[in-house]
Amino acid sequence: MKDQAHNLRELIDSFKQSNNKIISMNKKTDDSTRVLAITSGKGGVGKTNFTINLGIALTNANKRVTIIDADLGLSNVDVVLGLISKFTLANVIRKEISILDVILKGPNNINIISGGSGILDLINLELSEIENLISNFYLLNQCSDYILIDTGAGINNSVMSFIEAANEVILIVTPEPTSITDAYALIKNIKRDKKSIKLVLNRIETSKEGHEVFNKINSATKRFLNFEVEKLGFIYEDPAVRKSVKEQKPFLLKFPNSVASKGIDSIAYNLLNNRNELKNFSNFKRFVNNLFNRV
Repeated sequence: MKDQAHNLRELIDSFKQSNNKIISMNKKTDDSTRVLAITSGKGGVGKTNFTINLGIALTNANKRVTIIDADLGLSNVDVVLGLISKFTLANVIRKEISILDVILKGPNNINIISGGSGILDLINLELSEIENLISNFYLLNQCSDYILIDTGAGINNSVMSFIEAANEVILIVTPEPTSITDAYALIKNIKRDKKSIKLVLNRIETSKEGHEVFNKINSATKRFLNFEVEKLGFIYEDPAVRKSVKEQKPFLLKFPNSVASKGIDSIAYNLLNNRNELKNFSNFKRFVNNLFNRV
């Protein structure tokens, strides 16, 4: 007797074979969309603000960006931007609308999708609902060069589902001891086979402090996990960030010459220009397979 996991794998395989109908309606026909899960060991480290501004930096390089707000507890990408989400993934799961109808247009034409309760619903879907959701996720591949998933903090099931599905993970860490220890705890729970884990050191005072925090985490992962994390970049403490949050405007647009904006630009440059990463991790089908095989 076939179990549900076997049925899901067959469903995904059969959908891939019929995907030509979707592709024929869109200009983009390859599988080069990069999917990055942006996460943190604890809340309050600036993860959502980072995600939004990174997305804007990527659009400045003529990349099409979709942000999925997958934080069940504190879903607030739309709030940070002063937008109102009428629909969420839950509406897509109920087959009320297409995922394209959930999209809010943010600054620089960024696509924003609110997960809402739909993220939690992922673990209790019927096969027909999964088939519908897979087809909708493939539509995102056609309109995005980068998909940034703003996960919740910590290691609950909904967070880990997206982290494990994505081949690239950006982990936001601040110099606070609790942020460092929680980041290491999260890394311990991530299955690292063929996965890139990149650290962004946020709210640092000096480059020395940033290097010290990175080295502390990387030394621990090398010693106890036999694994090295990557240093993606630093973002310095900057009053422009707090001002932009109050005005619900991304600091990269409101204060483009601020030190925080320069940090974001540097991080975006690193992502865009790592050719080895582009070759190894640009695989949207792999992300969909991983996500729904984990359900």
